[in-house]
Amino acid sequence: MAHLDFEKPLVELESRIRELRSAADGDAAIDAQIAELEARASTLQQDLLGDLGVWEKVQLSRHPERPYFLDYLERIFDDVLELHGDRVFGDDPAVVAGFARLDGESVCVVGHQKGRTTKQKQHRNFGMAHPEGYRKAQRVMELAARYGRPVLTFIDTPGAYPGLGAEERGQSEAIGASILAMAELPVPVIATVIGEGGSGGALALGVAERVLMLQYATYSVITPEGCASILWRDGARGPEAAQQLRLLAADAERLGIVDKVVSEPVGGAHRDPGDAARRLGAALRRELGELRSWSVSDRLDRRYARFRGIGQHA
Repeated sequence: MAHLDFEKPLVELESRIRELRSAADGDAAIDAQIAELEARASTLQQDLLGDLGVWEKVQLSRHPERPYFLDYLERIFDDVLELHGDRVFGDDPAVVAGFARLDGESVCVVGHQKGRTTKQKQHRNFGMAHPEGYRKAQRVMELAARYGRPVLTFIDTPGAYPGLGAEERGQSEAIGASILAMAELPVPVIATVIGEGGSGGALALGVAERVLMLQYATYSVITPEGCASILWRDGARGPEAAQQLRLLAADAERLGIVDKVVSEPVGGAHRDPGDAARRLGAALRRELGELRSWSVSDRLDRRYARFRGIGQHA
């Protein structure tokens, strides 16, 4: 498993435990050594988590082994049917959109998708969507509204792609149109930040009655490196900028940016993707159960008031 620098002592200890297990073969002395190392690993993991700073938590949101949208899609939903293309320019692999079943109910699922290997990262454009990605998402969400299907979105992007081609094809207009479309959807909408929630690229899939956020996800108007480049002309000062951005889940909940924080397995979602999916699935079921009872007018009014109220000060 790939690991971050601060995880190295724990990863080395766990590697040693695996080696001993493979060689134990009923040896009581080795079994005792394994038990001692497991206790030490548990203590070390708690100590590491207790000492995590803002920058370390930002790194966890970007962890190379962190579950992506398709990982959750596979574990939480059934009968997934992906739709492609925006009917204007083409298909954008950085956004996955379609329909699936959650406990037998048909729902619309839309999310950013990153890649793990170099080839996958290039194919998914590192989770940075082009205009056609957001137009595809809008098309599928409007199709869901037509047939009364709840919409569940999953946010994991450093931001919308800022390249020349994307700008020429109307990146800002596509983001704005997606925000407007989500604001007007008559069906229940739940958005979840599962990794990075960066800038307008995240907000384009984030307008909902309920916004959830995983414990070690981040949500911000800009990446720490981008902020540092603007403020100090030095992207290497990203850790310093992260301190000021209030981009962690606890900050977002306190400021009313998100409604609920979904706890992750000890050490982060990458330590146990199956458990992370179970926790997120349970949270989605709870929220969807409540939202079903709202009338359309109440749903739209609350969604509007929720976002208009962000940033207000007495």
